[in-house]
Amino acid sequence: MARILVTEEIADRGLERLRAAGHEVDIRLGLTPDELVDSIPGAHALIIRSATDVTDAVLVAGSELMVVGRAGIGLDNVDVVSATKRGVMVVNAPQSNIVSAAEHTMALLMASARNVPQAHAALVEGRWERGRWGGVELCDKTLGIVGLGRIGKLVADRAKGFGMRLVAYDPFVSEDRAMQMGVDLLSLDQVIAESDFLTVHLPKTPETIGLINRDLLLKARPNLRVINVARGGIVDEQDLAECIRDGVIAGAALDVFAAEPTTESPLFELDSVIVTPHLGASTREAQDKAGGTIASMVELALAGEFVPFAVNVNAAEASETIRPFLPLAERLGGLFVSLLGGLPKDLEVCTQGEIAGYDTRILELAVLKGFFGAISDEPVTYVNGPQLAKDHGVEVRDVSSATSADYVNLLTLRGGDHSISGTLSGPKSAQRIVNIDDVPFDVPPADHMVVIHNDDRPGVIGTVGTLLGNAGVNIADMDVSRVTSSGTAVMLIAPTAQVSSEVLDDLRASPGILEITSLNA
Repeated sequence: MARILVTEEIADRGLERLRAAGHEVDIRLGLTPDELVDSIPGAHALIIRSATDVTDAVLVAGSELMVVGRAGIGLDNVDVVSATKRGVMVVNAPQSNIVSAAEHTMALLMASARNVPQAHAALVEGRWERGRWGGVELCDKTLGIVGLGRIGKLVADRAKGFGMRLVAYDPFVSEDRAMQMGVDLLSLDQVIAESDFLTVHLPKTPETIGLINRDLLLKARPNLRVINVARGGIVDEQDLAECIRDGVIAGAALDVFAAEPTTESPLFELDSVIVTPHLGASTREAQDKAGGTIASMVELALAGEFVPFAVNVNAAEASETIRPFLPLAERLGGLFVSLLGGLPKDLEVCTQGEIAGYDTRILELAVLKGFFGAISDEPVTYVNGPQLAKDHGVEVRDVSSATSADYVNLLTLRGGDHSISGTLSGPKSAQRIVNIDDVPFDVPPADHMVVIHNDDRPGVIGTVGTLLGNAGVNIADMDVSRVTSSGTAVMLIAPTAQVSSEVLDDLRASPGILEITSLNA
């Protein structure tokens, strides 16, 4: 059972899922930074939204922390670099609020065009100001979209319904892809110059902070209105207020701010500005999706399985073809480090067959998880495996080949003059070890295995069986392969429990036994 610390409101559906899985859900809302540091020791997972700052100090205090789950998209409140260094997986729910954010963008777009909040406020205060709050139509106006990701695309789809012309700036989108969306790709300066409305849909990064500033807005038409439902700080709020006050542009509508929560801003004093308190994801549907998604991701992380929405795992999502090989890769990694008897300078992860045609980086991470997990006292995850390899001076190389002589798919680890190969076999995709140091076998991998090199003569197998039986060690699986060039044989034994060093010494001293290697994953 793992302890999961929850510091912000999360949908009950997600929390119940974690409880049903047997975990302790510890809800502590409204913690100060110091209280969070005091509360995190002993927690294996931390679930947050946007108000909790997961700093390096928090991660240091959370020595047992395996995963930080952000129920939403943005991660500017999480020190991802520190988390990665400490082997803590960071996961989010990137698709949970995209519809809600796109719809809120459209709500602010329409409210800005027709001055809905201003007219409402005047009327409820007893002023009939029909002449003052006249607006503009969206039809035939140009909407500039800065960022054509998931939310930007949804906004584009909805704006088409209003008959708007769409232009966009996104250096990571091809012209063909933009054309399919019905969007003209332009430079950022051109987008600003041609737009009647500008909506921002970018992540908050050092490169995007202050991207929309006075210098850029001076290139705009005086009727431009800026919409930001992305992240605070991408639009320079002071510059924006000055441009509106000076008549450089017509107005703005913002849902996010550089510092949150906030009740003071030069923008709040301007009649042509509409503001909301970060409501982009504040719908019942979005919260249900975020809670359910983040609970699922945290559950996978705690189980040591691949997590599709892990942001600091250097691999693409595991395809349905690759996913079944992850447990095999991890098991081979653990056994291989015992076979080596130390750390190699180079570790090759070789894939052959159908799987070689896919992104196999996640297999490499699974190998490292098993490899270093077998020799490290600290938790090893998909996150910190590459860093551990770097720290130990192990260079990891990926080698792929679309053909395999004997198997549909084959995974091989090589390094330090040793190798081990495995595959999945049969309708149930059973794990099999099929080769060790160029000697063929067919044995299911186990946590504890023994490789025995012996003279190829009668009686040796009986001797081994007798010694193990006398020691109370049962053999679950076994295969014998002849090495015809040397007149020797090799046994691969999978006992039901680890064989003690004393029994191994007795085996080594037995007639006909040449060499014994104990493999422990």
